[in-house]
Amino acid sequence: MSEFGALSLLPPLLAIALAIVTRKAVLSLFLGIWSGAVILTGGVGLGQTFGWIASAIGESVFHAQIIIFTLLLGSAVAMMWRLGGSHAVRAWAAERVDTKRKAGLSAWLLGIVLFFDDYANTAVVGSTMKDISDNLNISREKLSYLVDSTAAPVATLAISSWVAFQLSMIESGYEATDLAASEIPDSFTVFLESIPYNMYAILAIAMVGIIVLTGRDYGEMLAAEHRAAETGKVTRDDARPMQDVEAELGEPNVDDARLISFILPIVVLIGVTIGSALYTGYEPGASLYDVVAGADYALALIFGSFAMVATTYALGYVYSILSLSESVDTTIDGFGIMLTAVTILVLAWGIGNVVSPVEEGGLGTGAYVADFVEAFLSPEVLPVVVLFTAAFIAFSTGSSWGTMGIVTPVAVPVAWNLTGSHTMVAVMVGMVFSGSIFGDHASPISDTTVLSSTFTGADLIDHVRTQFYYAFTVVLVAAGLMLVWGFTRITPFVLLPVGVLALVGIVYGLSEFDARRRDVEPKATQGSPEVVPGDD
Repeated sequence: MSEFGALSLLPPLLAIALAIVTRKAVLSLFLGIWSGAVILTGGVGLGQTFGWIASAIGESVFHAQIIIFTLLLGSAVAMMWRLGGSHAVRAWAAERVDTKRKAGLSAWLLGIVLFFDDYANTAVVGSTMKDISDNLNISREKLSYLVDSTAAPVATLAISSWVAFQLSMIESGYEATDLAASEIPDSFTVFLESIPYNMYAILAIAMVGIIVLTGRDYGEMLAAEHRAAETGKVTRDDARPMQDVEAELGEPNVDDARLISFILPIVVLIGVTIGSALYTGYEPGASLYDVVAGADYALALIFGSFAMVATTYALGYVYSILSLSESVDTTIDGFGIMLTAVTILVLAWGIGNVVSPVEEGGLGTGAYVADFVEAFLSPEVLPVVVLFTAAFIAFSTGSSWGTMGIVTPVAVPVAWNLTGSHTMVAVMVGMVFSGSIFGDHASPISDTTVLSSTFTGADLIDHVRTQFYYAFTVVLVAAGLMLVWGFTRITPFVLLPVGVLALVGIVYGLSEFDARRRDVEPKATQGSPEVVPGDD
């Protein structure tokens, strides 16, 4: 157990609480990091504070790669705006995607199709759907929910950039048992068996479909949707969107706007990212699984986003819309629209350093929580305890991968020692993944939460506050199903449809209740789409 005990919980919880109350993410994260430094050093701790922040980039190639990817995406978004691509796609969609339901379904299905990486998922779906949803007066809070809840949940269920890490966690868990190597099952087999028990991820994807198809909302999302529908304000008046392209870049080119200026860069991003990932994972004689599992997805995202920017330069030149000098200036402006996102990402990673294991210079928050709950385990409630343990760690640390790395090597040997069942191990894997993603969705210090807000142009804290109602509903249903499984061993293939039906009933019930309480309709009325010049 961490030598700092319960004090190790203070920095992340302080940062989260301040962010939710003050809506000032940068200040809240900095104070959270600083409080950790004070605990660790017993003094002011400013040196340790800035050391953690600096090491969030300097000691992590992966973090540096994500920053480069984010900045390049910002440049591509700026270029597509200046070329008129965003204007063209809005005009194209005005007659085809003409209802909120169609827009929601488009975002949901696109999020499911782009299963190969959660970062690329949020970038593509957010960038593609933002102008379309704005045109239909869909709140940015709603769009960021649709994007966030079909990114990590889809990636954790498929053969994606997550799979190699997830398999390594399963192997680490088995290595912590007393099993001989010959008795340890193949990690991919365990992963496949764990999928039906990854109930939060499955039900979160289903929940998005339910919300879209019914058109009903509750909690703060209901208020946000009514605001957008009735006033046309897709963000609240004093919101701080993670990016505001129109405000920062001015009016786009509309005289020569072409749909290709939007579609081609997106296609290039997807194609080059997938191709680069397969290339980096290829070795002579390797199977497709080995190629996918061994790919360097972070590097592939950089190649894809760079190719995307290069494509916009070519389009600007070919159609004589932007000169080389104007394209370079736009690229730099694009970096600027991502500075808030990058700042929050770095600080969120800094909090990750605060809560890292003691031997790595942190407070050992994850180990403290994991050790604390071990005393309350029994085979029947073990899955639910692990679910909420992983959720709390992910919520506190803002890292689903970090949580998997902390909890899986603990949960797997505990499950084996209690039951001697490989099935229970697979259940534990599913619960760790489920809890990690829920905690990630609920946390304002999560990088995927930040990126979802960034690419949809939403206020970070508004996104967290509105999404939490839905995420919490889903995790409660998942926990209820796993309690039933713990005492009955009913197959998850029966429990999951029951969970979907329960979500439908809850959405109808809570939307009616909340609508009466707020004296509004449970469905926000269809706002009049913004008139796009040239449509008549």
